[in-house]
Amino acid sequence: MHHDFIDRFSRLDSPIHGLPPAVKMAAALLFILVSVAAPLRTPFLFPGLALGAALVTVLSRIPALFILRRLFVFEPFVLVIAAVSLLQPGGPMKFESIVVRSTLSLTAVLLVSNTTPFTEVLGVLRRAHAPSVFVTLTALMYRYVFVLIDETQRMRRARLGRTFAKGGVRTWRSAAGIIGLLFVRSTERAERIFAAMSARGWR
Repeated sequence: MHHDFIDRFSRLDSPIHGLPPAVKMAAALLFILVSVAAPLRTPFLFPGLALGAALVTVLSRIPALFILRRLFVFEPFVLVIAAVSLLQPGGPMKFESIVVRSTLSLTAVLLVSNTTPFTEVLGVLRRAHAPSVFVTLTALMYRYVFVLIDETQRMRRARLGRTFAKGGVRTWRSAAGIIGLLFVRSTERAERIFAAMSARGWR
């Protein structure tokens, strides 16, 4: 199976894709730092950041609908975290701040990941002297997330082949069972990978 939800458009031909990976990652990091650190009421700053992200999306030829769909995947988590701030003094202001900053930061991550192949991202991290353990773990995470997706889809097809009723409590129980079994299989796979790496001299 082919899974490209992380960097589906990372190999397009556009002015943004043609930039050096280090430049794109540095720009994304600066964008996130400004989004997080700047006062929310700074005149024109956050609308300007949103406009800049939209301009990069157009120049990179990434479908805007793709970015919006990916944002909608992560936005519920942002809203849940932001909702906690409503219980604190000045809650509405904090809620707005968290949502705006998190959405802009997620947009920057989506743009840089879909304009830069992941192998080039790892290369930039190595040249920046990031801890080798961190780089290796990131590479392994990128590799095995697709293995886990395949595993989940096989388990889901097996469940659908044995279940004729749709909806209701049974569906939720089956989903919970799949998640639990996937966790067990992931742990076993991680132990096998660790044993194989150790046998090859990895420390």
